Amino acid sequence: MDVKLGVEHFGDSAAPLVLLVGGVTILSWPDSLCRALADGGRHVVRFDLRDAGASTTVDPDAPAYTLRDLAADAAALARELTDQPAHLAGIGVGGMVAQVAALDHPEAFSALTLVGTRSVAPGPVDEDLPDHDAATMNRQFALPMPDWSDREAVARFAAADAEILGDDPDEERTRAERVFDRAASTQPAVQMANHLGMVFARLDCQPRWRERLPELALPTLVVHGRHDRFFPVGNGEALAREIPGARLLVLDAATALPEAAADEVAAAMLAL
Repeated sequence: MDVKLGVEHFGDSAAPLVLLVGGVTILSWPDSLCRALADGGRHVVRFDLRDAGASTTVDPDAPAYTLRDLAADAAALARELTDQPAHLAGIGVGGMVAQVAALDHPEAFSALTLVGTRSVAPGPVDEDLPDHDAATMNRQFALPMPDWSDREAVARFAAADAEILGDDPDEERTRAERVFDRAASTQPAVQMANHLGMVFARLDCQPRWRERLPELALPTLVVHGRHDRFFPVGNGEALAREIPGARLLVLDAATALPEAAADEVAAAMLAL
């Protein structure tokens, strides 16, 4: 199947490429970070995963692709945009895509940044990795689901969820409105996939890749929020230990990458 990926460009298209994998939409990457990277002399491209944003959307309830297909999408896009290896960055579930892409397509990438993610796919977490904070998850599951076709209801839901996670409710409300407007339609399944990334939990994410992390031979930055309740910081610490030479940057943040951290994260990425 032909796949169209929704993309957005910042900076000079002739500059070295930084490719930002959405988690699941491009808007999980703050505008200010994209601009800071572009100001640092990079061609920044952020893109939506399949069934999100402006990318090909078919059936979010039953995706006919795998995690490795998403990784192949990232490699193919990088090759289309530049004839040089690119700096690949992934956030949240996009960080899982980025890990697999760097492992499966090492020739396509020159550096790797992993933000707020972990080294195992959705499902039971490895015993040595911290799982989602139980109290936070209970509060999240207690939130009534919105009418996913109602923009204002979705924005209110996003703000309430952000407060539970320790993120900025106002930033998340604004982001949710933008995500809603960029989705392929107002159909509930489509909007839920865009806002909650539910499609990702239905993917075939086998075989495991954590044991392959020592194969990575490219400069790597791991960024994680100290107060992340969804993927607690121990997940980022494990990634930094298991990827040879990786640098760990721990932010005074929770799950989302806040606008206020953009300059610090951009500086660390540009130093790779």
